[in-house]
Amino acid sequence: MGEAGAAAALDPRTRQLLQDPIVPTLVRLGTPNVLIMVAQASAGLIETFFVGKLGTDALAGMALVFPVVMLMQTISAGAFGGAIASSIARALGGRRRAEADSLVLHALAIALGMSLLFSLTVLGGGRRLYGLMGGTGGALEAAVIYSNLVFAGAALVWVFNSLSAVIRGTGNMTLPATVSVAGTALLIPLSPLLIFGFGPVPALGIAGGAVALLINYLLGSLALGAYLWSRNSLLRPSFAQLQFRWPLFRDILRLGLFGAVSAIATNLTIAICTAIVGGFGTAAIAGYGTASRIEYLLIPLVFGLGGPLVAIVGTCMGAGLPERALHATWVGAAIAVALTEIIGLAGALYPQAWLTLFDRDPAMVSAGVQYLHAVGPLYGFFGLGLILFFASQGAGRVQWPVLGNVVRLAVAAGGGWLALRFGGGLVQVFLAQAVALVVYGLFNAAAVAGGAWFGPVGWPRSTHRLVRQVRRAL
Repeated sequence: MGEAGAAAALDPRTRQLLQDPIVPTLVRLGTPNVLIMVAQASAGLIETFFVGKLGTDALAGMALVFPVVMLMQTISAGAFGGAIASSIARALGGRRRAEADSLVLHALAIALGMSLLFSLTVLGGGRRLYGLMGGTGGALEAAVIYSNLVFAGAALVWVFNSLSAVIRGTGNMTLPATVSVAGTALLIPLSPLLIFGFGPVPALGIAGGAVALLINYLLGSLALGAYLWSRNSLLRPSFAQLQFRWPLFRDILRLGLFGAVSAIATNLTIAICTAIVGGFGTAAIAGYGTASRIEYLLIPLVFGLGGPLVAIVGTCMGAGLPERALHATWVGAAIAVALTEIIGLAGALYPQAWLTLFDRDPAMVSAGVQYLHAVGPLYGFFGLGLILFFASQGAGRVQWPVLGNVVRLAVAAGGGWLALRFGGGLVQVFLAQAVALVVYGLFNAAAVAGGAWFGPVGWPRSTHRLVRQVRRAL
């Protein structure tokens, strides 16, 4: 089927995903989506900046909680969000409009169920978890206070990210970006107001950062919901005609759960390394946690490109255009590698410029500098592995990228343990993480190039040969 024929009788936005030139389309759709993710990452940085004024214990407490919060973020926005966007994009690309409408409410039902699971798990076991990660004394108490508030409101995070994913699946990246940027702007005055207090508003300390974050997600969810149920929305979800169907749940859950394994592996890597670093003291935890936030900044940056890539790949695969889907994937990969490598090199060259934004404790800064010198120059491989995961979500084939992340976890955790076992220091622990990033990027690239989307993986072959194989299969 030709591209023109595939795009016939489709919504103009869907037609653009099937016909417009790849690079301008990625840039046009990716720019507002990058703003979304930068805004969400900035929300965490704004909190960290102000919480850092409360002292090293508070900063270390946030470092303990941050991997768990980011686990929820990456599962809700990346794993299940990508699954939701992919399902809707493939339905629209295949001209199944009623199915796309119904997927909205299926996605919300999944979001509420998953948020309840997170709330119950972390509220019941958070203190023990942060203790195992090395938290003690004031740092542990700060972590528990912040964590309990955030995870009591987990439903707000899940609903916001799910609604954003629904809208991205239609090719509309601008509205979620606008809402996210507006929410971040709100946090700039709201976070310090609630943390330090002013006038009749009491000082809530680290709890104020959590409350401000939840207010941001509440207002954002209301704005996105209002759009989806307005006349301006491409989709028309209706509670009156709601009929839950297992195949629609299965389509989202299949991709979402695989993606969750990948997200768990990413965050478990950070959490295990935080526990290993915890053996070097509270200041080392704070330094590592602050430095590794750059990696967490890369996740939303790559996701900014990954969101439109999911929509393009999913729509093209749904319309029977695998060659365009693969072309978009490698273009997106090149952009992601360039962006993440530039940021990684900047962090390695100027580590203190980043670290001293949050604290000037010499031991904290020293640990952070060692991490950025070891890992920063190899962040391009992280960008490569992650963007190929998002592209694979669009294709509905995520098994190999998930395995790649599990391999990364094994290399980082196993290497860090071996470093300590044989008398190594922080540098050796961080070098193990650097090697793990290289393995992750190359593993995913080999899988996609080897035909992972279309059958058994073989030796990486040319795109033209792979496309001929795909067309014969179709």
